[in-house]
Amino acid sequence: MVIDKPAGLLSVPGRGEDKQDCAAARVQAMFPDATGPLTVHRLDMDTSGLMVFALSPLAHGKLSRQFQLRKTTKRYTAVLDGTVEGEAGEVDLPLFVDWPNRPRQQIDYILGKPAQTQWRVTAREAERTGVEMTPITGRSHQLRVHAATPREEGGIGAPIVGDVLYGDPEGEPRMLLHASYLAFWDPTLGTWVEFVSDAPF
Repeated sequence: MVIDKPAGLLSVPGRGEDKQDCAAARVQAMFPDATGPLTVHRLDMDTSGLMVFALSPLAHGKLSRQFQLRKTTKRYTAVLDGTVEGEAGEVDLPLFVDWPNRPRQQIDYILGKPAQTQWRVTAREAERTGVEMTPITGRSHQLRVHAATPREEGGIGAPIVGDVLYGDPEGEPRMLLHASYLAFWDPTLGTWVEFVSDAPF
């Protein structure tokens, strides 16, 4: 089951009664007979776009394995706050949780897990840059940290517009990051399937 999650909606339940409405709960309500874990991967609450959910334990196992082995393809559309140098590149910066400031992540060459992101410029307008971002790995906040990290430190050099953790949240009602492309092997049919969602910004 593939959905187009809106920005502002949790992927899975959080702590507290006010954080129970989420994408997983809505999928479960649509398919009350679905068994086993539904969630295969997550999007940040402030990120919109494509997510796949499993409706059976068998599908969950097959889909989860594809994500673990990096057999899926994901692409994101983003607008960055600043003028990015160059037209394309790859960021290779390891990430580790910033414990005193959770849920923030940070670059850590000793404890960090490998994290790679490919990117290319798709548009330029005033002081903003449109980019397509392709995560090779799937670390928490990977695209956000890689975008915001200065160019001289190996990042793209411009935070995502509206990012309240790594950039300037002023001026936009949401973070301009959207999961626009998702492809994987269908766990039932065994065929390669592709889904596309235009960014709502």
